[in-house]
Amino acid sequence: MSDIAVRAPTQGRDRDATAESPAARAILIGLAVVILTLFLFLPLATVFVGAFERGITGYLKTLGDPDTLAAVRLTCIVAAICVPVHLTFGVAAAWAISRFDFVGKSLLVTLIDLPFSVSPVIAGLVYVLLFGSRGVFGPWLAAHDIQIVFAVPGIVLATLFVTFPLVARELIPLMQQQGSDDEQAALTLGASPFTMFRKVTLPNIKWGLLYGVLLCNARAVGEFGAVAVLSGHIRGATNTMPLHVEALYNDYDMTGAFVVASLLASLALVTLAIKTFLEWRYADEIARRRRH
Repeated sequence: MSDIAVRAPTQGRDRDATAESPAARAILIGLAVVILTLFLFLPLATVFVGAFERGITGYLKTLGDPDTLAAVRLTCIVAAICVPVHLTFGVAAAWAISRFDFVGKSLLVTLIDLPFSVSPVIAGLVYVLLFGSRGVFGPWLAAHDIQIVFAVPGIVLATLFVTFPLVARELIPLMQQQGSDDEQAALTLGASPFTMFRKVTLPNIKWGLLYGVLLCNARAVGEFGAVAVLSGHIRGATNTMPLHVEALYNDYDMTGAFVVASLLASLALVTLAIKTFLEWRYADEIARRRRH
């Protein structure tokens, strides 16, 4: 009884020391709401209000502009190339790093993380130095009538660089955490490597894989810095959607810029919704596995 009597006041003091007062909670919540309103909701609202300044007819007219359609088309092409490439590379790299020990493994992990620490503008300049007319490979490319800088291949290369780690970095810790017990059991039961991957590995990593693909696609669509260096800003040819927003803004076509920006903002909102859904499904799957 004496121990209980001594502990009770101490526990009460501990709870009081770590619990926020109603006033503190109200201040923190209000501060968060103010920051979100100023830096998120108001800018998004401004984009959509500006986009429909000329009404729905003006909005659709801007979307139907040939340069706008060309920018949307090029952005989709770049994303359609980058996402499958990184999907393949991400799975292969995660598999190798999580399942095998080999010489250069640490170097491979470091190289995968490299785009996180290199400015996209610097990456674009490096490609110019390599593939530009006066670059290392420039004379050879010119002799064979191959153009990379100020053309679609350069934009694809720049986007591939900045999106390089996104799929692999989602899968590596996931596959390391899961281990290889399920895969070894499948092989022991006579499954072929392809069957094991299709029926064991892929279901185990599907939500993390979809999450990485989603982030890769969002970054590929919204990349500006590296693409701006390599594109040449040629309207109707090498302008992606972010670059087209800048071009319209520089022409003082604010409504047109807001229209294209609204497409990017809508994509961001859809990406956020899908991201939340994938996180929920992945957390639900982890909880279900722990119960079993």
